[in-house]
Amino acid sequence: MTRNVQQLFDLSGKTALVTGGSRGLGLQMAHALGEAGAKIVLSSRKAGDLEEAVAELQAVGIDARWIAADCADEADIQRLADETLQRVGDVDILVNNAGASWGAPAEDHPTAAWDKVMNLNVRGYFLLSREIAKRSMIARRSGRIINIASIAGLGGNPLEMKTIAYNTSKGAVINFTRALAAEWGVHGINVNAICPGFFKTKMATVLIESMGEEKMASHAPLRRLGDDEDLKGITLLYASDAGKHITGQWLAVDGGVSAVTGG
Repeated sequence: MTRNVQQLFDLSGKTALVTGGSRGLGLQMAHALGEAGAKIVLSSRKAGDLEEAVAELQAVGIDARWIAADCADEADIQRLADETLQRVGDVDILVNNAGASWGAPAEDHPTAAWDKVMNLNVRGYFLLSREIAKRSMIARRSGRIINIASIAGLGGNPLEMKTIAYNTSKGAVINFTRALAAEWGVHGINVNAICPGFFKTKMATVLIESMGEEKMASHAPLRRLGDDEDLKGITLLYASDAGKHITGQWLAVDGGVSAVTGG
């Protein structure tokens, strides 16, 4: 029998691991998955932030717990996979969201900073995806991987934003998503990406303060920045059976910025 919309979006009985999940976009996506019925495991580097985030989720009735880990470190990624699988069993949904940025002119960009951004934003996504898929998703022929890219991965930035490493890493995430979807579709694993535009997050605070919120919003046809709800819908679509025939895709959630810039 064909399921109704509520049934297609229902995540009851599913488990989701969300990296970079203690604040901002990661926590917003964790709320979306938990509100749809999924059990949540949050990860980021700082235990204190994770405790607060999990308490926030639990306060609204979401089954949540946390594991502190640095997704730029291979040993920590291995430990995160180990502890997650030991504590909650199979992972149905992996959200690769942990990320870093660095602002500097390309001609003066420190090599160490380039490596830091690439290690977390690209290498970390690959390593954790590999571990979770190999040990949980492939054998069950089922899984959803959601990679957080950015509209910065679709091209360059305004002159005041000099983030060559970040842009490069997010472009890599988009093609990583396509390549992984093509390879792992045979295992029943859907892999998709979200490309957020400008959101009111801690990472964007410095930029908002320097440019001004009104000026940043003016780049978008909708004349607004992303808020605490704007990633919920696409996250749930990618994670649930409502999106079971979608893989290898990216979607910009940017108020229309990429429609103007041609991304």
